[in-house]
Amino acid sequence: MDRFTKSIVAAVAIITLLLGMQFASDNDTTQTSDYNTPTYNESSATSADEIPIRTLADFNNAIVNIAERTNPTVVTITTEMTVRQQSRSPFDLFFNNPQGQQRERQVSGLGSGVIVDSGEGYIITNNHVIENADEINVRLFNGDEHSAEVVGADPGSDVAVLKIDVDDLPAIPLGDSDGINVGEMVLAIGSPLQESFAHTVSQGIVSASGRSFVGLNLYENYIQTDAAINPGNSGGALINLDGELIGINTAIASRSGGSQGIGFAIPVNMVKNVMEDLIEDGRVARGYLGIEMGGEVDQTMARALDMGSPRGFIIGNVEQGGPADEAGLKSGDVVVELNGEPVRDFYDFRIAIASSSPGTEVDLGIFRDGEDMSITVELGELNREEIAGVQPDVEEELTERLGFEVSNLTDNIRQQLRLESGVEGVVVADIEQQSRAYRQGLRQGDVILQIGSQVIENENQFYTMMNSYLESGNDALLMRIYRQGRNMFVAIEL
Repeated sequence: MDRFTKSIVAAVAIITLLLGMQFASDNDTTQTSDYNTPTYNESSATSADEIPIRTLADFNNAIVNIAERTNPTVVTITTEMTVRQQSRSPFDLFFNNPQGQQRERQVSGLGSGVIVDSGEGYIITNNHVIENADEINVRLFNGDEHSAEVVGADPGSDVAVLKIDVDDLPAIPLGDSDGINVGEMVLAIGSPLQESFAHTVSQGIVSASGRSFVGLNLYENYIQTDAAINPGNSGGALINLDGELIGINTAIASRSGGSQGIGFAIPVNMVKNVMEDLIEDGRVARGYLGIEMGGEVDQTMARALDMGSPRGFIIGNVEQGGPADEAGLKSGDVVVELNGEPVRDFYDFRIAIASSSPGTEVDLGIFRDGEDMSITVELGELNREEIAGVQPDVEEELTERLGFEVSNLTDNIRQQLRLESGVEGVVVADIEQQSRAYRQGLRQGDVILQIGSQVIENENQFYTMMNSYLESGNDALLMRIYRQGRNMFVAIEL
């Protein structure tokens, strides 16, 4: 029985019970459920197939059983980090100190994590939970606290692996996120809002899968759920009716900052791939094809290309000497299939390629000059500098040198700037009026879409590229920006 069928069976059981509740109470007021809730241990890891659902109490006990078995595998993560900030006073100008003084302060963070290996003490969480932290502490279900070390972190997928030196930890079994169904019942466990709310369990369904364009990471393929998720739930567990981990809770879409029934979790299959690379190599090796998108194929483009129906995307540019070039791909080719599966859009295609290991051979279905053809490409490895994080001190130096700083686009910022949902980039959060960038026309609130020929998708990528430009000795660059509904270009000196 698949999980979708289980959810339907559970729902039918509830409806049947409610319709016959009065009859049952008249005929048997002493009857108890056949199902006793077990305590957490390996032998009690009963799957949903083995739990009889005959009464509302049975259904309730089944949910309680899942929560009791999985809650001990979820941990609370607290972090401490040192931040530097400028402190100015009216006297700074008199003492020839227009920049003021730098002061340090400690900032605490809160998140969640999931134990995935009982012997080695590996814990999965979000990269943004532990990023730039000086200290990371993990509190277990029993209240014990332990210092954690970072095994590896991947900003591109927002996955991080921690390790604590503790034996015989309760670890959660990993499910298959490719087999989830919309409407399937799930539980979310984490530490929302504050430490005293640790191990909060919320219940909901899978609202959608394959969600992208959320604007948080380079590689997005989220499970959407209406199970209540709040700040602090990041890194916590999304669990199916078999008590298996199917996702790592990561973000919410909210206008108020609180849960509004739209939460996002990283699918566990993506997490497994990233985790294995981080544990084995301390980094993630991603497949690389070497093409740029020229546009999605809509009805008009399909007619222009003499295609029977709109499908796939058109290749805009092929990197000379890259894997695609060596395999014979050309600008103007339409990519319609990947390993026999239809290509929905370029974003999903890019995630599939990046999720493949370098050296993997992929079969691409191509439409060229009115004919379908197949081309096999051996993937290269994506340059680590394109996905690596920029160190905080480097980012600070870049901000000072450029005279402005940027931030990721959030739903709140999009709303304030009245941006369409499809606009991607980083927003200029602050800019010094004495800077060269300001004199060249850059303004606070501008959305930087592109640097040179490279599309910008998040803050980390922006600073990584700027650092690369500076190290290469370039003295100027061209940026494409979006301002008040218009695309514009600004050239700034470095």
